[in-house]
Amino acid sequence: MIGFRNASKSRTGSRVRRLAGAALVLPLTAAALVTGGAGTSAASPGNGPTAVVSLGDSYISGEAGRWKGNSLTNAGSRNGTDRAWISGSSYDPSKVYGATAGGCHRSDSAEVRSAGPIADVAVNLACSGAVSDNVFRASNGGVPFKGEAPQADQLAGVAASHDVKVIVLSIGGNDLGFADIIQECAYDFVLWGSYCHDDQQEGVDRKMDGVMAKVGKSVDEIRAVMRGAGYADSSYRVVLQSYPSPIPRGAENRYPQSDWSRLNTGGCPFWNRDSDWARDALVPQIADRLGAVAAAKGVQFLDLRDMMQGREVCAKASRLVTSTSAASARTSEWARWIDSSETQGLIQESMHPNHFGQLAVGRCLALAAARPATARDSCRNTAGGDQGGMYLTPAP
Repeated sequence: MIGFRNASKSRTGSRVRRLAGAALVLPLTAAALVTGGAGTSAASPGNGPTAVVSLGDSYISGEAGRWKGNSLTNAGSRNGTDRAWISGSSYDPSKVYGATAGGCHRSDSAEVRSAGPIADVAVNLACSGAVSDNVFRASNGGVPFKGEAPQADQLAGVAASHDVKVIVLSIGGNDLGFADIIQECAYDFVLWGSYCHDDQQEGVDRKMDGVMAKVGKSVDEIRAVMRGAGYADSSYRVVLQSYPSPIPRGAENRYPQSDWSRLNTGGCPFWNRDSDWARDALVPQIADRLGAVAAAKGVQFLDLRDMMQGREVCAKASRLVTSTSAASARTSEWARWIDSSETQGLIQESMHPNHFGQLAVGRCLALAAARPATARDSCRNTAGGDQGGMYLTPAP
């Protein structure tokens, strides 16, 4: 069985310990350096191979890119959902994450990789679990993470050897404790029979101003690095993006909350009221505040709050992959479900855009790159479509 889906109504002490041991740790990922065959000779602004660079956390590094939808089948290819499958019961996550498997989780379908030819080279510096302090330069309070230098310091090297045209940033979710929020809301469904939104909202409100100040500093750090490398602010663009909701509203969940199907089948153990809060209050609140930071810093904003509408885990408009329902960007879920017992991959992949979701976000970035460098756009999907159906509308 998959993660929480092996829980029973008895909620025994051993179950609690098992769940706590798994800890539902869902670190937001940031990505490592991935180049597309570029040379390493020195370049200056306007010279050398052009580059698009991603900085930040797991929602841009490529976490969960291993999975093409969700399937209850644990054997073999898991009905074609497991891109790390080799044969029999053999799996190699490095097929998807390369040398960052089990760490930063920079997948081959991460946003900057799947955006298409917006630059000669795609460079992924984001890393799963990163916070704002991991973006800042070491000389200005930056902290190394998972054996790598702060991301702004890595950006300096890229800026010296490439002609950087686009820098896309996803940060702030881990600073707010987004993974902890998911964990507590799931615990309240599985163990305690209570709601999480009231307590969690208080914590978010308490942290929000400080977190947004750090997001703003992250943008300042990017500007400082690029100016130090000789770039004019107008010679490249910074795209600050928000986060999509991985779960649907309660009324849009295909499983009732009155039994254990959300836990044992769907991998979305959340009450309707908590789901509604996450979808219609928390995710928009974060997006609105990130949009305000983008406006204050004069950078582009890409709003992803509605990007997975109808494609979330357990959404009525999507379905699980089975032996008779193949994995498809048109019908499968675009986010990874919660797999707390890690029978399929690592728990850190849970609640992130999967392979299909990453292809869709990549298309969003490609569309945004064709817009003015200070645009404010929201990216949405076309019901029943694949990543080719993504489109932009004015951000709220």
